[in-house]
Amino acid sequence: MSAAYEQQVLNPATEDVIATVPGATAADVDAAVARARAAQRGWAAAAPADRARLLRRFAAVVDEHIEELARLEVTEAGHTIGNARWEAGNVRDLLDFSAGGVERLSGRQIPVAGGLDITLLEPLGVIGVIAPWNFPMPIAAWGTAPALAAGNAVILKPAETTPLTALRLAELALEAGLPEGLFQVLPGAGAIAGDALVEHPGVAKIVFTGSTRVGKQIMAKCADRVKRVTLELGGKSPNIVFADADVEAAALATPMSFLDNSGQDCCARTRILVQRTAYDRFMELLGPAIEQVVVGDPADEKTQMGPLISRVQLDRVRSYVADDAPGLRGSAPKGPGFWFPPTVLTGLAADAPAAVEEVFGPVAVVLPFEDEADAVRLANATDYGLSGSIWTRDVGRALRVSRAVAAGNLSVNSHSSVRYSTPFGGYKQSGLGRELGPDALTAFTETKNVFISTEA
Repeated sequence: MSAAYEQQVLNPATEDVIATVPGATAADVDAAVARARAAQRGWAAAAPADRARLLRRFAAVVDEHIEELARLEVTEAGHTIGNARWEAGNVRDLLDFSAGGVERLSGRQIPVAGGLDITLLEPLGVIGVIAPWNFPMPIAAWGTAPALAAGNAVILKPAETTPLTALRLAELALEAGLPEGLFQVLPGAGAIAGDALVEHPGVAKIVFTGSTRVGKQIMAKCADRVKRVTLELGGKSPNIVFADADVEAAALATPMSFLDNSGQDCCARTRILVQRTAYDRFMELLGPAIEQVVVGDPADEKTQMGPLISRVQLDRVRSYVADDAPGLRGSAPKGPGFWFPPTVLTGLAADAPAAVEEVFGPVAVVLPFEDEADAVRLANATDYGLSGSIWTRDVGRALRVSRAVAAGNLSVNSHSSVRYSTPFGGYKQSGLGRELGPDALTAFTETKNVFISTEA
């Protein structure tokens, strides 16, 4: 790869430079696409069992390097070590899960007159995956694993701030025996390497996770080329607590529903909606729970929340929280690093910027509601629709509210959003398409219909 420009990688907990990585140019992307197209033809022609075996070998090699990958993620992204181990394990598990789909990627036989009609699911070709900095390893795998399993080649462009785990995964893929050129990683600036990947005529599909603003730009460029696209964008997810719920359990679970990964999570439950009759009790319980969250060195096993990713992100989060804003606050380290304390804002209007815009930091707002209809109204009063939680003991209410809330991934009495075995994606401005789950491979295929006449 050329060295036309370089990018520094910082440790967000210390602000130290930990690596300097060359950035890919448009020429680098063009060369990578040529290599990927050559590799993809042989990969697609390989027996399904052979592709599955190599992907399982890739998973096994990742498993052998879980701790190394996790430590790298701690250093470049500031994730807590526990989270980072889960993320590396998620890459392994998704590769295994996708490998299991290779030999089950079947078409259909459709009854027709005069012959036999079948459908074939064929790979698209070269897939461009543009991964974010908030979950560099797992989200990269969400696109890469099923795309490879379906017979495609993948070019992954990691975020500028977090390229190191992606580069290591590419090395591990080669160690596992995947063909040269089949899975490539091109670090670089979004406006250079990212745009070149999106605009390249040899790339059949783009998978992008990031901001809604950038997602719209990518979608427009893909539309101009009739290029397929999957978008996983922003979120402003509700955490709806009804008075009939186990209010103590709901309150104690609330902090990590929006503080996990320092709030840098599209699924973060940053809009806490509490039925008015339970509001006071909920807040009494939430205050101590927020204060007890351990914020500090992400490499420490006891740490629950680390730093934000960058100075830019820290300044953005600060812009939403006035110094004298009422609410609850935890603690955070002083000195070097991009630290912001756990914060819950109270007394805001339902349409205040912090209540409707994606802050992408450890900041949530609490809003009271009157009844079920009011809860649904508040939950849907945002441009986003990615995830959310509903706390109630009433099964009928849980089902009614689940149907009424416009979001792609909901949990009842839980804050779980993501499983590799179930679909993931958003409504409204939160994105387009679905990732993960049993149908993930088909999102990287073209359906071909073949009619065979049986007429004499």
